Amino acid sequence: MLKNIIIAAAAFAVAAGAQAAWKDGSYKGEGKGRESQIEVQVDVKGGKIAAIQVLKHGETEMIIAAPIESMIPEIIAKNGVEGVEAVGGATLSSDGIKAAVADALSKAK
Repeated sequence: MLKNIIIAAAAFAVAAGAQAAWKDGSYKGEGKGRESQIEVQVDVKGGKIAAIQVLKHGETEMIIAAPIESMIPEIIAKNGVEGVEAVGGATLSSDGIKAAVADALSKAK
């Protein structure tokens, strides 16, 4: 019985750790897209990602629009880039956004 409780507590601790608590504030980060560096601002409130803004990029507007529209809400919902898939047809721009968000969050630890 005690062994089961310890295992359950350890599993809960691992799951809780996956949902990282970030330091509140606004953080900027950069990542390499297909055509350019992508700069983002990540706002953290209450230990969670509250907003992400793409500040600068030199990507083709039509290509980067899909990752901005679909990935950013997913990154906010997941409170990080872990498990967020790149958008097909815009893989390098998607990777640039994810790298930029990861860079910004590295400053929020």
